[in-house]
Amino acid sequence: MKYQLIYRLRLRIITPVLVYLTVGSSLFSQPEKQLVTGQQPVYRVSRAGESIIIDGKMDEACWKNAEVSSFNYFYRGDKPVEKQDSKFRMLWDDTNIYLFYECKDTSLTARETRFDGRTYLDDCAEFFVVPVPDSVYMHFGFEINITEVRYDYIVLWRYYNNRTFFLSGYNPEYEVKAIYNGTLNNDKDKDTGWTMEFSIPMSVFSNISMITRPRPGARWAFQAVRQDRNYVEDRFRSTSTLFPIYDIRKDVHQPNRFGLLEFSDK
Repeated sequence: MKYQLIYRLRLRIITPVLVYLTVGSSLFSQPEKQLVTGQQPVYRVSRAGESIIIDGKMDEACWKNAEVSSFNYFYRGDKPVEKQDSKFRMLWDDTNIYLFYECKDTSLTARETRFDGRTYLDDCAEFFVVPVPDSVYMHFGFEINITEVRYDYIVLWRYYNNRTFFLSGYNPEYEVKAIYNGTLNNDKDKDTGWTMEFSIPMSVFSNISMITRPRPGARWAFQAVRQDRNYVEDRFRSTSTLFPIYDIRKDVHQPNRFGLLEFSDK
């Protein structure tokens, strides 16, 4: 009960600030870098239509109705990237957003064990979303490695002196399940790949959803990312995204390059 009260108080404090940042800060955006709402690529999210069990498998028939997108934009700074195939799917209902990552991977690597640690240095699925589609200054982030270690936060992008801040005190409740086929942290064998399934309640976005409610036709901004670390001692990893980003040297947290998700009743 104590922690629930603290969590609610935190949301009451953070939410009005975020509403101001997401709505008011658009007045100070950089139009030469910002995609105007309606110009971004659109991912149409079908209704689930049935209960989904978060088990890392696509056993439910409704997953066949989900739009399938590939992570076609690859980035790596130190050497040529290894382009391993990855697929992304998303569904929704009145209470949750459902995500499914399906990734081929010949070398499974995951060493982070700390909550809110550096999961992004492992084989990892990432999801960034904001219910205000034309915001360029904040988003919610979820980064989970293949051993299900979580890192979730709120991003204030270029908030002060062109610096980006991560509010890791944001710890929402959601479900995630990963399944991998192979051996972890063993460079000598050849693995097959992994899947990861999410159920993220609409409620974790608190009152932000009042601005653009999750109903058919509503649009939110988002980006999906796969981190692919192929060797245990490798300092770097390959990054692939659903939508192209502006400048990889700045990182993948560039909301002005996000695409859109559109809730569909189909």
